[in-house]
Amino acid sequence: MASADTSKRFDAIVIGGGHNGLVCAAYLAKAGQKVLVVEARGEVGGTASSETYSGITVNICNCDHLTFRTTGVMDDLNLARHGLKYLDVDPTQMATSWHDRRIWPHFRDVNRTLEVVERFFKQDVDGYRAYLRDALPIAEMIIDAASQPPTRRSLVGKVIKRRGKGVTTMLRWSKLSAAQVLQKYFKSESLIGPALVTGPTVWGVSPHTPGTGLGALTYALRHSSKVGRPVGGSGMVPLSLRRSIESNDGVVMTSTRVSQILCEGPRVRGVALANGTEIFADCVVSACNPHDTFLKWLKNPPSSAKQVIDRWRATPHYEGYESKIDARVTKLPRYRDLDSKLFDDLGVDPLTATLVVAPTTQDLHRGFEMISRGEILDQPAMLVNLPSVLDASMTNATDHVFSLEALFTPYSFKGGWTSNAEPSRWLERFSHLVEPGFIDSIADWRCVTPAHYESDFFLPKGHATSFAGGPLAALLNSQPELTRYRTPIKGLFLTGAATFPGAGVWGASGKNAALTILNE
Repeated sequence: MASADTSKRFDAIVIGGGHNGLVCAAYLAKAGQKVLVVEARGEVGGTASSETYSGITVNICNCDHLTFRTTGVMDDLNLARHGLKYLDVDPTQMATSWHDRRIWPHFRDVNRTLEVVERFFKQDVDGYRAYLRDALPIAEMIIDAASQPPTRRSLVGKVIKRRGKGVTTMLRWSKLSAAQVLQKYFKSESLIGPALVTGPTVWGVSPHTPGTGLGALTYALRHSSKVGRPVGGSGMVPLSLRRSIESNDGVVMTSTRVSQILCEGPRVRGVALANGTEIFADCVVSACNPHDTFLKWLKNPPSSAKQVIDRWRATPHYEGYESKIDARVTKLPRYRDLDSKLFDDLGVDPLTATLVVAPTTQDLHRGFEMISRGEILDQPAMLVNLPSVLDASMTNATDHVFSLEALFTPYSFKGGWTSNAEPSRWLERFSHLVEPGFIDSIADWRCVTPAHYESDFFLPKGHATSFAGGPLAALLNSQPELTRYRTPIKGLFLTGAATFPGAGVWGASGKNAALTILNE
């Protein structure tokens, strides 16, 4: 065993330089651990990164960060010193639907939002108030619970602290579908649809799926947290985290692939790289897909790992369902069905926030069913924004950045992803929501499909396994390695989107994994 070579020995090795892996590594490095991050791509960040395309800065995924600033990570790691600065986005989002083209804003301030609801959906004002009475305590509890590793003791403590407020509702919602929850409070599909798009649709499931009720929290979360965008693009989060790691003498290796997680007896002893190099550590953290971790990389796993390996062998890996168009446009679009006077009176630029374009509940369910047939809705759910309107650093002096994320666009699309015919159709559909000339304003564009997420970001079938569910699921989950961050192999830990609290640029999973490791 070549442990005498200190250049190949670390206290901790983190596999995967996505933002959660980087958060975990940064906490460990700050605590004095000798840390190595191994990342397969040429730069860190994974799907939270940004890159240059056609002379502009584009985000790999949507640029709105809702929960990252609720975790304490920015202050704990002093990321502002490493270049991370946020711009607040308010309205938190804009919304419209294919069947009702009116565009309405949602604000962080409850009263401003109620004024909008009264103007656009008068019959739902009382329902929105009732929704907030029930939803806000749950949203606040989930944000609070995500800030530390979930245990029965910690969660019971939070319930006592809040005098049980929201617990009964959370239990009830957890058993329902998101559609059932929202339809209890709202009558208008134009109010329900956008909440379903930013809830269960971005999870890749039908709005009628039982157990997705907490996906109905999307509006409440936007009242409880600030929506923000990092100056310079989403990729400033992983970049600032890398700088934090390196400032504490951590090492980040990019363009380097792990081929094995080495085990000896009951514990890990390090990793083997694709080039055959072995690097040793008593702690290995996988910030990657658990299927790869347990089924592809483990070498000589102990007998204690058999149950978890068998469980992951029986756990299906789903297909990716998101695609994203990035474009350089020479002229800003103008929405057709926009009440300009209303937005002037509100003091709002409608192009600063993301526009949610929603199908009906029925069509969202149909779109989910079409995934298995490799088909896509004629009018799919979309998230559209122009991040350079708020952040001029992302573009040149004359052009703007346009982003369109289309959902329920399956990896096994029967038309194939070798051409841009289908993404071109989404641009054409979107062009009906804006004044003529939009298509002509597109100077250059590309589409990142589930096939690209597989080939370029090492996501099998373009899908990132994500933990779905709130604090209750964290306690009752049948895969405890996803909520406790520990595995049956001593020294092997998990973090990333597959672990609590799940997907999105949140960082709580990386922080919780690091705290779990340091506590041991």
